[in-house]
Amino acid sequence: MKRIQDISDLSGKRVLVRVDYNVPMMDGEITDSERITASLETVNYLLEKEAIVILCSHLGRPDGEVKPEFSLIPVAKELEKLIKKSVQFVPDCVGQDRDNAVSSAKNGDILLLENLRFYKDEQSNDSLFAQKLAHGCDYYVNDAFSASHRAHASIVGVTEYLDSYAGFGLQKEVDGLGKLLNNPEKPFVYISGGAKISDKLNILNNMLDRIDVLLVGGGMANTFLYSQKLEVGCSLYEEDLVKAAQEIMLNARVKGVKVVLPIDVVVTKAIVENARGRQIGADELDEMDIIADIGDNTVAAFETEIAKAGTIFWNGPLGVAEFPSFAKATTAIGKAVAESLAYTVIGGGDTVAAIAENVKEKYDFVSMAGGASMEYLEGKELPGLKVLG
Repeated sequence: MKRIQDISDLSGKRVLVRVDYNVPMMDGEITDSERITASLETVNYLLEKEAIVILCSHLGRPDGEVKPEFSLIPVAKELEKLIKKSVQFVPDCVGQDRDNAVSSAKNGDILLLENLRFYKDEQSNDSLFAQKLAHGCDYYVNDAFSASHRAHASIVGVTEYLDSYAGFGLQKEVDGLGKLLNNPEKPFVYISGGAKISDKLNILNNMLDRIDVLLVGGGMANTFLYSQKLEVGCSLYEEDLVKAAQEIMLNARVKGVKVVLPIDVVVTKAIVENARGRQIGADELDEMDIIADIGDNTVAAFETEIAKAGTIFWNGPLGVAEFPSFAKATTAIGKAVAESLAYTVIGGGDTVAAIAENVKEKYDFVSMAGGASMEYLEGKELPGLKVLG
């Protein structure tokens, strides 16, 4: 993979940089600027080399229409605060106004183009749109690993017209996740949580060839428990994937992978704010119980495996962690993983959001790439990486 460091002379060069500024918004305000912050290493590197930086990104799902609520104007303002430098917002990503802004920019200028997804041509990877997006630029840098599983114009199409390289953020994702796939230190413990098996089926099957221990929590554990003929009450489970859960258990046994399912759980009658939970054995549910978290004994069993691990990958909260009453296990395991001597990686927005900042900073790598990281760990070839080879 060609990397941004491989470009010998950037002075005065116009560099189109695909970033992921798809940040959460509420009432026109950015509620979490972590994705913007993640791009600063690449942006600052280009500025230090006296390049002209032309940033492009999507925001939300405007479905090919210009919708003001999905404008990147607030992002431009936030970027200015973070980078402490003027950012020129360009109210279109293609067209004459955009071309004029790019051609008149000087060394060290930063331009942020308007939302790519205001055009349907972005997601359809239209070649003419890609050519317009690349027009007037000298190089392309992909720093949006999180979008690199999509064959979009700003990810794949522009590479037909510009020499293309990986930014620092993308490199970190590939390197950080790559350590899970390439000779990970043993024992390799995979902690899988979240709501559904359907979201994790492919990665579970792919990782069974690499891991030594699988710890299962969250809503997806309900389907595993049901597959073992246990009562799950009114808990969410995926009836159509019960057989798949049984096959994962069987494959794990064949491959020598230890699977730890919940032995006790926290149940409630309704998952609402300030709901009270009670801890019972995983085989003690009645038909009205809803599993909302794993119990203390399960946490202890997980901690035993974590303490012995050489590599740990965690994806998915272990309970309904958005409610404090049911975040106890996720918090406890978050600390146990952070304090382990293993190489530690967490991924997935819900998992990352559930961990306190002072704990999260102790992990070796925190992936914010969502679906792209899952597909990468499933063993799929990402279109955005393939074109950087």
